[in-house]
Amino acid sequence: MTTYLAGFLDFVTSSVLCHFHHRIRVNSRDSRAYLIMTLQGAEDFRLTVLSPGGRDPEQQFHSVPAPGEDAHPPINFHAFAACAQGAFHRDPRRAIAEDTPVLLLLRGDFRASERALADLKKHGRTVVVSLKETGLHQIAQQLRDRARLSRFIKIVAQADGCIATTPETAEIYQSVRWSLRRVAFIPTSYPVEDQRWNFCLPPDEQSGIFVGTREWDVPSRNHFAALLVARQLCDATGEPVTVVNLGGYKARRLLSELKFPEGKLHVIEKWKSYPDYLRDVARHKIVLQLDRSHVPGQVAGDALLCRIPCVGGDGAIERIAFSRTCGEGRAITEIASMALDLLKNTDLRGAIVSESEQRALEHLSFQAVRSQLAKFFAQFAQGER
Repeated sequence: MTTYLAGFLDFVTSSVLCHFHHRIRVNSRDSRAYLIMTLQGAEDFRLTVLSPGGRDPEQQFHSVPAPGEDAHPPINFHAFAACAQGAFHRDPRRAIAEDTPVLLLLRGDFRASERALADLKKHGRTVVVSLKETGLHQIAQQLRDRARLSRFIKIVAQADGCIATTPETAEIYQSVRWSLRRVAFIPTSYPVEDQRWNFCLPPDEQSGIFVGTREWDVPSRNHFAALLVARQLCDATGEPVTVVNLGGYKARRLLSELKFPEGKLHVIEKWKSYPDYLRDVARHKIVLQLDRSHVPGQVAGDALLCRIPCVGGDGAIERIAFSRTCGEGRAITEIASMALDLLKNTDLRGAIVSESEQRALEHLSFQAVRSQLAKFFAQFAQGER
């Protein structure tokens, strides 16, 4: 655990006692009866994900959608609903009507989430919670407000449990709840077993480096440092570099200061659908980033679907699927050296991709994560504390 996180946990736990005795009485007969079915196998398990007041469209996932088929791709928290053939809602009344366990997302100022928790519990639903934004920098930004912090502590204490999409967030929930029980790290899933979501291209159709970060103003993203490494690799190998810039003219001027060789920097400046974005990523040899935000790891998840190595980040997905090339515990010079080797060696890239596929099938696939979710929620049917 980083010193930053340890200090944050000390601050949170010092505030917990004043809220801990306000737990809502558990009364979830309907959803617990449903949860008994999960003991018979993960194939019976369904889950509703609720983002109260959110902007994402409501969706039913009776099956895994094909690329471009639904309003929101089955990634991030939508993936939990999709892998469990459940639903994603923003209206608590619709979530209650699903008659399933609920994963309640904490977003905004948490007021809508607090009201939704009370409504769900009143109707007997089993409710576990998760912050919607779970990078360490995002958590710090959300909880620096006293009222929001107070609400967060109260909600986490009152919920039946917590699901964390990073190991670091799990430690925060455990500290707030004063218990290791009923808190689980479950990574966001990716449909790697579904060939419709395989965006792999032959090696002779791949070239260059895709920079996975895009935010100049978030220090832990290390976007500037990643661009410097990418330029050095470009100089050494002649490989082109692609970066996403949705920051307009100001960010374009910053990029121009890096003096990439003529014709070697490709800038994506228009929003694309998720499948089209993945097709762009798949044309590259590697994804490179130096992110130190301990996020869930969508960039690495994108690389998984594209079947290319992801190098240098420290998200949860990186640490699981790309443990040999992730940035956890590695210096920038070591990451740059790994990236150089991968750019030059097709067989090495193939070995990394093969290993990541196997690890993803075991730990990150829809089937694997659905099994983890079913096992976690089964404890509520058994009445474990």
